[in-house]
Amino acid sequence: MQLVTVKMSDIYVSALDKLVERGMYPSRSEAIRVAIRDLLMKELWIDGVPVSKQSDARAEG
Repeated sequence: MQLVTVKMSDIYVSALDKLVERGMYPSRSEAIRVAIRDLLMKELWIDGVPVSKQSDARAEG
């Protein structure tokens, strides 16, 4: 994994902490990873595969 530094407002950090306190996620990092995964699945991926990888597969096939 790579380390990515992100600045966010206190309200977002507090909300992340509440999710962790409630046991919904083991850490802030995990909650952020899940949120990013869900965003990418919605915006860029089809059937769990990044769109760029599908384009590569079509070019090879």
